[in-house]
Amino acid sequence: MRNAPTILHLDMDAFYASVEQASKPSLRGKAVVVGGLGPRGVVATASYEARVFGVHSAMPMAQARRLAPNAAYLVPRFGLYRSISEQVMALLHELSPLVEPLSLDEAFVDLEAGEVAWDAGSARLVGEKLRADIRGATGLSGSVGLAASKMLAKIASEQAKPDGLVLIEPGTERAMLGPMTVRTLPGVGPATGDHLRRAGITTVDEIAEAGEDELVRLLGKAHGHALYAMALARDDRPVVAERETKSVSVEDTYDVDIHDRTRVGMEVQRLADRCVRRLRAAGLSGRTIVLKVRRYDFSTLTRSETLRGPTDDPAVVREAAARLLDSVDTTGGVRLLGVGVSGLADYTQEDLFAQAAAGDGVEPAAEEDVAEPVAEAEAAVERRWPAGHDVRHAGYGHGWVQGSGLGRVTVRFETPGSAVPGRVRTFRVDDPELEPVDPLPLVPEVPAEGLGV
Repeated sequence: MRNAPTILHLDMDAFYASVEQASKPSLRGKAVVVGGLGPRGVVATASYEARVFGVHSAMPMAQARRLAPNAAYLVPRFGLYRSISEQVMALLHELSPLVEPLSLDEAFVDLEAGEVAWDAGSARLVGEKLRADIRGATGLSGSVGLAASKMLAKIASEQAKPDGLVLIEPGTERAMLGPMTVRTLPGVGPATGDHLRRAGITTVDEIAEAGEDELVRLLGKAHGHALYAMALARDDRPVVAERETKSVSVEDTYDVDIHDRTRVGMEVQRLADRCVRRLRAAGLSGRTIVLKVRRYDFSTLTRSETLRGPTDDPAVVREAAARLLDSVDTTGGVRLLGVGVSGLADYTQEDLFAQAAAGDGVEPAAEEDVAEPVAEAEAAVERRWPAGHDVRHAGYGHGWVQGSGLGRVTVRFETPGSAVPGRVRTFRVDDPELEPVDPLPLVPEVPAEGLGV
C-alpha cells in the first residue's frame, strides 16, 4: 500500500435512475425504479427517493411495487447509459493511463501514474475537479473516494454517497475500519457475514482480534487469509488498465435458498438472457456456455458445454444452460446461480444453429421482460412501447412512454431541457404519427461559436 491517497474510486450515484431523472423533468425529486417490469423482473437501480421506502437493487420488482406503489417504474435504456458512461470514462482517462472500469458507473484510477496527484492536498483537488467536470458534461453526480489502496478508496466512496468526496489519510485506516461492520469489507456478503456473526465476529476489529488461523478455520485458506489482510487495511492490488474481455458472465445470490426445481430453471433462463444482453452490448459472441451453482452447503459446481461455433443467440444460450442444469443435483437448495459465456469472438456463426426466431439484433429493452417471438403479421400490428423509452409524435414532438396496455400508449411530452413537466397524451399503440426514437443528450452540446472559438 502506498503512502499517499492517490487511488481514486468513482461511483456514479444511482446511475440508471439518475439518468432517467435528468432526462425527464417530471421525475426529478421523485421515486424512480429502473429494471425489468415483467413478472420475474428485478430492480437494477432505485433513486434515493425510492430507497427511502426500502427499495434496492436486485430486489424482485413485485416487492418493490409493494413498498413504493407510487414510484415511476421504467425499463432500462442501456444504449443511453453506455454513451454517458463513455463520457465519464473519457474524463477519467484524461487523469491517468491506469483506469480500471468495474462497470458502466464505477472505476478505479491511479492518480500517481498520471502524475496529477502526489499527496492528500493534490488528490483532493483532482477529485473535486473530476466531480465538477462530470456534472458539467453529463448533468449527473458522482461520489469519489481517495485512499492509499483500492479497498479503502472504494469504502471511502461509499461513505461519500451521495454526491460527495471522502479522503482517507494514510495512517488512519485501522482506526477508521475497526468499528465498521464486517459487511464493509469486499467479499463479505450476507452468507459470509452470517457465518462470522455466528462465530461472534461482527466488526472489522473483531476480525483482526480473531486472528488469521481462526479465520482460515472458519472460511477456508484463501478467504481467511484475504479477509484478515483486509481487516488490517492491507491491500497491495494495483489499478489494472482495461484488458481484453475473456468471458462474460452474470450471477445472483439469493437471500433464501431456492428449493423448487422449476424456480431454479426459471432463474437460469433469466440469467442466460442477461448474459446475452451483456455479450451483445460488447459486440461479442462465444462458444462455451458455463453454468455455476452454489448449493445450500456452500459447495460450488460448474458445468460447461462448448458449441460448434460462437453465438449471441439467447435461445441457444438458454437451451445450453438448461442442458447443463439437468446434470446438477439441486436437492437441498441453491444459494447462488450464474451463467457465463467464454471462448469469445467478435462474430457469430448463426448458420450452425436452428434459431427459435429471427432476432432484430437489438438488445432487449427490459431486464427480465424479454419479448417472446411473434409472427411477422402480429409484429407488424403490435408494436412494443417500453416504459421510459423515447418517442416522437408528429404533432407533439419528443416525449417518453409512461405506460402502455389494452391497445393504448400514454406519453409525456418533455425533454431534458424542459423548464416544467410536460403534458400527457394517450394514443393507440399503432398510431402512425408515433414512433420510437433515440434519447436526447442530457446536456445540450455547446456550438463552437458559443465557446468563442
